[in-house]
Amino acid sequence: MSGAKAWRKAPLRAGYLAAAMNFLGHLFLSGDDPLVITGNFMADAVKGRDLSRFDPRLQQGIRLHRRIDTFTDAHRTEHTGRTALRTHTGHYAPVVLDLFFDHLLAHQWERWHTEPLHRFAARMYEVLQANAAHMPERTQRMLPFMVAGDWLTSYARLDGLARALHGLSRRAVNGSRMAGAEQVLLDHRSQFEQEFEPFLQGIIVHVAEA
Repeated sequence: MSGAKAWRKAPLRAGYLAAAMNFLGHLFLSGDDPLVITGNFMADAVKGRDLSRFDPRLQQGIRLHRRIDTFTDAHRTEHTGRTALRTHTGHYAPVVLDLFFDHLLAHQWERWHTEPLHRFAARMYEVLQANAAHMPERTQRMLPFMVAGDWLTSYARLDGLARALHGLSRRAVNGSRMAGAEQVLLDHRSQFEQEFEPFLQGIIVHVAEA
């Protein structure tokens, strides 16, 4: 089986998905250093606390990613929208909530970033492809799919979110309940939007204080 086919067919569990799928949010918080961006992007495939084998700026990006995840994990339970999600998606609710928040970030992008989303996405793809040699093999296999599918801008559209959820539902272990979860966002959109803004403001401050 080729690396590409292996990545598409390999089953994913909730723990990995919950940390790995909110690509836009992580890249939004990465700053402009190419190696910090790369370290943040690949961090889910890096295990352990000893990062000495990596360039210091890659280490900075990995630690940034983990700081973001720690903040996110600590605040997920505060989102009342998660209750509606859990009814639909079960233990995959944190995964879908992260995707919802990436959708809301993309949809409201001009409120949070001066660079247009399509230009930001193109710049991120260029940076990540140029630094792919630094990435673990699993991340290298995934990156071409991300670029070809333009995941970062597709999050802004509801149909793009639906495709992402459908794809995850097929790859995740017992993940079928994620398919169609975009309807929960449609039914409770104002609630998710109200919870998203203070969450994003909080995580921006949290990262800046590092």
